[in-house]
Amino acid sequence: MEKQELRAAGSLAAVFSVRLLGLFMIYPVFAAYARGLHGATPYLIGEALGIYGLTQGLLQIPFGLLSDRFGRKILIVLGLVLFAAGSAVAALSTSIGGVIVGRALQGSGAVGSVILALVADLTGEENRTKAMAMIGISIGVSFMIAIVAGPILSDVIGVAGIFWLMAALALVGIAITQSVVPDPRLLRVHRDAEAVPALIGAVLRDPQLLRLDIGIFALHAMLTASFLVVPGLLRATFDAPVDKQWMVYLPVLLVSVALMLPAIVVAEKYRRMKAVFVGAVVALLASQMLLYVGAGNLAAVVLALIVFFSAFNVMEASLPSLITKMAPPDAKGTATGIYSSLQFLGIFAGGVVGGFAHQHGGDGAVFLTTAAIALIWLVAAATMAQPSYLTTRLISLAEGREGDAETLAAKLRQVPGVAEAVVIAEEKLAYLKVDAKSFDAAMAQALAGTP
Repeated sequence: MEKQELRAAGSLAAVFSVRLLGLFMIYPVFAAYARGLHGATPYLIGEALGIYGLTQGLLQIPFGLLSDRFGRKILIVLGLVLFAAGSAVAALSTSIGGVIVGRALQGSGAVGSVILALVADLTGEENRTKAMAMIGISIGVSFMIAIVAGPILSDVIGVAGIFWLMAALALVGIAITQSVVPDPRLLRVHRDAEAVPALIGAVLRDPQLLRLDIGIFALHAMLTASFLVVPGLLRATFDAPVDKQWMVYLPVLLVSVALMLPAIVVAEKYRRMKAVFVGAVVALLASQMLLYVGAGNLAAVVLALIVFFSAFNVMEASLPSLITKMAPPDAKGTATGIYSSLQFLGIFAGGVVGGFAHQHGGDGAVFLTTAAIALIWLVAAATMAQPSYLTTRLISLAEGREGDAETLAAKLRQVPGVAEAVVIAEEKLAYLKVDAKSFDAAMAQALAGTP
């Protein structure tokens, strides 16, 4: 990556991270905190934890489309201001209703799609995948740091203090956006990074992509629902208050990462993606059943958490890869946008359904609910087609080469390693799905008239 691209990717990854850190910190400490709020019930606690996902999921794609018209940085700053305002409302609230309003306002700052669009504006086609990978890594690291740091910080500044920290981190994000993130020379729609409204219907009708959308929805529904009761289980079995539970989360996460890495290597290098994918869903189902039957046993709870987070990490790494492999070459951004929206809607569903189950059936009902979600997902995953192991490549077209788009696309399909090719004349780009092991990049670029 060139220096300017590295600066853009690094600074935007930082903006992503400072926003997510606070959000993830809330997960392990929120349920215990919310029980002390006026009007709290198990259902409303679940709604308060999950409502962020509803507004975030509904507004993710609209924010991206608005940024095409009004500018990326303006929408990022607006989204972070909304996030900071919602954090302040939640911090000041003494009732569960006030926290629900604050969390919904937090989610209305849906800047994720805008950040990805800005990354595309600031990077060349050949380096965009690397830039997106930097952001993906930053999200994973933020999650692990936050799950451990949340309990520690709750002991120092309280959960209300974590909400104030979220507001402060949003202001840090604004400062990074305004002072460090480069200004794009040109705003354009990037089909590999943004949703295109005309393609949404086709993407939603694709049965393979729909299976992946079900997967990310189920994964985050299970995560959110589980955190409504897992802190209480750890308190009962480990005899540790919430602020000391980082001593469980830290080793669990470290072990889960160590188990996740070989699974990803097997999936990608040895092309066993479906087997690893289905195995991870089975592991998620097993973890929830183990939590159900072993709720009173510390060893069983810790083992269940290791199994859950190992499978969770495998899914967080493999689902975006599968989206890239299965999406049409010119609809990758649209498929990713819908996938992201379903991820956040899963957070909302997990909070609401988990809260309802907790109120009417206790801890066990929550784990039976998450197990049922995993079982439905397993059926969808088992019937998934074998992934093609193709990646998306973008080739810029030289002046004059975009004239007969279909003829050029037909020629590009004859290039070794090219499975699909779509030429968008007005964008002067060819979108290819290729097998990286056999793709003749030089021949494709020669056809496109670029060096």
